Amino acid sequence: MPTVIRLSCYGIEVALTGHRGTIQSDLLKNTDIENPKDAVETTDLTAAVNALESLILAHAWAGIDINTPAYIEGIETVVDKIFNEYS
Repeated sequence: MPTVIRLSCYGIEVALTGHRGTIQSDLLKNTDIENPKDAVETTDLTAAVNALESLILAHAWAGIDINTPAYIEGIETVVDKIFNEYS
């Protein structure tokens, strides 16, 4: 049975089971990914979000408590930066 960690921001949900883990979020929901104005910016935005999700998953896997207020604040700061950069 997986251990599921639901964060209070961006619909982020991490599931850890055995030697595997997955992460889901709403970070790219309601963006212009389907109708991009600039394909390069869309690729960069997707890459930035994927990198952030990978880091969160890796931290959870390493045993870092990703559900603390300080960690959530860090995620929100990075997401603000990413979307300000690519919007």
